[in-house]
Amino acid sequence: MRRIVVAGNWKMFKTFQEMVSFCCKLAGYASEFEELPVTSIICPPFPYLHTSVEIFSATDVHIGSQDVSMHDFGAYTGEVSAPMLISMGIEYSLVGHSERRQYHQETDIEINLKVKILQSTGVVPIVCVGEKEQQRDEGKTDEVVTSQLETIFADIDIAADTNLIIAYEPVWAIGTGKTATPEMAQDVHKLIRDWLEIRYNKTIAERVSILYGGSIKPDNFAALLAQPDIDGGLIGGASLDIDNYLNLLQTGIKIAQEGK
Repeated sequence: MRRIVVAGNWKMFKTFQEMVSFCCKLAGYASEFEELPVTSIICPPFPYLHTSVEIFSATDVHIGSQDVSMHDFGAYTGEVSAPMLISMGIEYSLVGHSERRQYHQETDIEINLKVKILQSTGVVPIVCVGEKEQQRDEGKTDEVVTSQLETIFADIDIAADTNLIIAYEPVWAIGTGKTATPEMAQDVHKLIRDWLEIRYNKTIAERVSILYGGSIKPDNFAALLAQPDIDGGLIGGASLDIDNYLNLLQTGIKIAQEGK
């Protein structure tokens, strides 16, 4: 059974002091559990990674980076490599977020290289895919998402025990207040899972967690999680407020305990 994942992407928000306050409150809540019934991930800005790992060291909360370099090392000013991440105890990394594609012109080919780098070091990739509003309006959602998957996972092997997360984030729903209906999101999540079965096999397709990302809030998370192929959320704005994040986490825990 796949675990529900509640992943917060903080983007470029929070001062150091705000980060410490949030993390300490979340650590206090998580310490009530020997093991959380769901996978809780926080992706803070790069400067906060080390401190975040230290704060959560005695809890079952995991830390991820918001991006990773295509290179292991070298003269790449401002870049952060996968070996650096693993040396700090970072367990996850986002790759291919729509804002990286939009503002930094990242391509699926570059994302493919980042997935390979992460796999080689043991950091779990959270691979983002999704269509723009015009592409959805033109009925090209399936075509766009499938094309992204084909390029990102070209010549990448996934073993039955490989850790991998895919996040479907319709670009038109990120930070806009618009949210795909649970049924709309489920259609694309099923497309992704079917693609994984065709590209790899049924075991891998059933094992990979597929998250939804796009204006998730406490009042719509349960309905999204009720869908058979939605395994959690990649959450932006709602993950910045500790009360909202705890609400989302508690929703995930309740549904996990009910047997999803």
